[in-house]
Parts: sequence; C-alpha cells; structure tokens
Amino acid sequence: MSIALITFPGSNCDRDCFHALHNVVGAPVHSVFHKETDLGQCSGVLVPGGFSYGDYLRAGALAKISPIMPAIKRFADAGGPVLGICNGFQILCEAGLLPGALMLNRKLQFISRWVGMRVENSNTIFTNQLWEGQIVRMPMAHAEGNFTTDPVTLAEIIANKQIVFKYVEPVREDAPEGNPNGSTLSIAGLTNARGNVLGMMPHPDRAAEAILGSTDGVPIFRAFAEAARSANSIGTLA
Repeated sequence: MSIALITFPGSNCDRDCFHALHNVVGAPVHSVFHKETDLGQCSGVLVPGGFSYGDYLRAGALAKISPIMPAIKRFADAGGPVLGICNGFQILCEAGLLPGALMLNRKLQFISRWVGMRVENSNTIFTNQLWEGQIVRMPMAHAEGNFTTDPVTLAEIIANKQIVFKYVEPVREDAPEGNPNGSTLSIAGLTNARGNVLGMMPHPDRAAEAILGSTDGVPIFRAFAEAARSANSIGTLA
C-alpha cells in the first residue's frame, strides 16, 4: 500500500509533494483525483496546497464536499495518518477533521515569505524526528492562514497538546512575535485530538532539498511515511 496524494481542481503543490515523498523520502505514492470515491490501497493520505476550486467561496469550503472526502473521513476515523498542507489544512478544517477555522490574514493580504516555526510537540507521528523547541524554516504562501477557534475548543487544543508548530520568526513590524498572519497563539500547525491528522500552513514540500534553501521539511515527510508504513504493517487500514 502507498500514500494517497489528493488532487483537487486548483491544487498546485501535488507534484511538489509527490517529489518530496517519493524521490526524496522514498515512499510509495499514488495520485487520487477529487472525483474518485475510493482512496485505493493506501496507508496514508496527503492533501496538498493550492487553491482548490479557486477559493472562490472560502478556502476549502467547496473541496470539503468533493466525492473523495467521505473516503478521507473514513480513513481518518479508522486512525490512518492524514497530512494537510496549506490549502490542505484549510480543507481538513472545513471538513471537520481538524478543529477551528482559517480566516483571512490579519492584514487582509496574501503573504509569501520564509518563516521560522518552533516545534511545540515532538511526540506525534509527524514530528517524532524533530525535537521540542527546534526551530524549522520553510516558506508560507496563503491569504487565509489566520487560525481561530472558540475559547472552549482552544482550551481543549491546549490541554490535549494538539499545537505542533508556532510561528516565531522573523519578528518584524507586520509580524509581531514572528506571527505573520494573526493566528491565535501563533499557531502554524496542529493535530486532531487523536493525533493522526495534522494540518500546517507553511510548506514542508518547499523545504525538502538544500537547493530550495532548507531541508527542514524532510523529517516531517519521513515521519509521515513511517507512520503510513506502520499502519500498513499492522493491517489496520485498507
């Protein structure tokens, strides 16, 4: 079994993710178009970045009703590892697989820049090859990355240690405390309560080779691939 890489109309990072997973990490990957209703024989799901359906309504709002989404939900409910990057994070929130919502950036502008994130929890299937407190660098590129949620849900997220990454740099006039988009508690990535679904706004796929300026995304993809292999080996997913 392999990792199912989902493509929506408007996805533009699916090939980047394929390259990072297959060519850099060496994981088996197969593509799944959004009109499919079956993930195939997979042991992991990756929802890449882009602009699904042009983001004409709200980022991820239309993608959440694509034919493939019920299969992704069943896979996640069964404990399968699911990674959503940028638009993928937005889609997973819209679909209810992750808590909260991603709103327009604080300055109501598209942001494209390199950022530094601090690892807040290294005890997840996605971050177990990083260490708590480590600063990882990778690019971000989005207009709706301002994570927000209600106080009760936020308290649960904190209590469950679901916050995985926080923005910390660069600190500049338009990014107080290194938070470029106004995200609550500077959240850049978080998991569901069970810990098998991760959403993150910055792009590890654009930080997977030295020629790109950083290899900090590689440990995330490697850990994700190993989690998928483990799920396959214990026979819990199909």
